[in-house]
Amino acid sequence: MSRLAGAIEGARAKGRAAFIPYVTAGDPSLEATALFAKTLAAAGADILELGVPFTDPFADGPVNQSAAQRALLGGTTLNGILDAVTHMRASGLDIPIVLFTYFNPVLNMGRRDFCRLSRKAGVDGALIVDLPPEEADSYIEEARRSGLETVFLASPTTSPERLRLIDASSTGFVYYVSRLGVTGARENLSATLAEELNTVKGTVKAPVAVGFGISTPDQAREAAAHADAVVVGSALVKFARHDDVNKAAEMMNELASRMIAGLGLTPRPEV
Repeated sequence: MSRLAGAIEGARAKGRAAFIPYVTAGDPSLEATALFAKTLAAAGADILELGVPFTDPFADGPVNQSAAQRALLGGTTLNGILDAVTHMRASGLDIPIVLFTYFNPVLNMGRRDFCRLSRKAGVDGALIVDLPPEEADSYIEEARRSGLETVFLASPTTSPERLRLIDASSTGFVYYVSRLGVTGARENLSATLAEELNTVKGTVKAPVAVGFGISTPDQAREAAAHADAVVVGSALVKFARHDDVNKAAEMMNELASRMIAGLGLTPRPEV
């Protein structure tokens, strides 16, 4: 079993969905990112998703866009992020790490070097937002060779045929976008999310994580009733803007702890 799937299965053994927090690497600094990672792991996060800042993050809402801009202005690079992950691992951080990135940074580094150096640093997997599995053969080949787990996106418009391709291409988990559009907090989840997730889980063999728009403990609990893992990003990323990074870490810890505490309250149906 892969490390990512194993972490999700570990949460299931505890009677809950897995919790996957997202933070933008380098916002406000890579040192702060390491503190946030340690804090979220201590709160009980099962997998950490690190966003690689990009100049044109078209899939991200305003909170994550602003975070990426701040990180880039601060000089954050993909190489710097991998160095930071190396130090995080050396300091004892042991939960799986997934890079959330766009294809351009990967292409600039080179597919082979990206996969090889990511694994060397201690990254477990990667989700390349704008790389569909239909165009990912060479990347998947390099990822398999390096032992880097692959995660691909599915959405409410994904056909059953394409779901099967996404499933076959994903070695970690399938990331289901809860609604069309960009990332960011929403007042309510989609009214059809439960039905959609049950349909997806009837087709996909890999664990299914759901994200985009989940920002409150109630929303996380609602999504967890039908998914294997819940991803929370903007609701945590907004705290990084605080002038005091230690206070920002405390706020992340408080929200993450409340979300995790509620993820097992609603029984999840077996599919």
